[in-house]
Amino acid sequence: MVRVLGIDTSLRSTGFGVVEAEGNRLRAIEHGHLPMAARLRHSACLAGISDGLTDVITRTRPDAVAIEGAFFFKNVRTAMVLGEARGAAICACARLGLPIFEYAPRRVKQAIVGFGGASKEQVRKMVMALVALREEPQEDAGDALALAICHLHTRTGISAANVVQV
Repeated sequence: MVRVLGIDTSLRSTGFGVVEAEGNRLRAIEHGHLPMAARLRHSACLAGISDGLTDVITRTRPDAVAIEGAFFFKNVRTAMVLGEARGAAICACARLGLPIFEYAPRRVKQAIVGFGGASKEQVRKMVMALVALREEPQEDAGDALALAICHLHTRTGISAANVVQV
């Protein structure tokens, strides 16, 4: 049995999703997002991300973490803010001794749908099918679940083609 925490970082709504794999069965343990109010100072949001993820990790006890890798931004300010949010998330995970793996968005889409150019909607629907969710997850939580599934596919050989539906 392997349990992976996927994290989709942003300053105002960091998504998380914990997926467990046992054999060829995938199960969503917990998913959600850490909303940060617009009135909160930047530093308070970073602390909230770290504290929120520490709580999720303590509760769900994952074996590893999958996070979206940094990618190119035209807007330097956006890149800096996302980098700081990623840093807060990575620090929380590292502080608790978890190994952290990064995946490019295209790689995640490829692992979930089989096509690196898949739409967010296609990815979300496939995630729902793979972990047997009845309701569509919040967008950031769905992206985080996809990251966790991508890691399981990459590191354990579990793929969408051979997942057993529960």
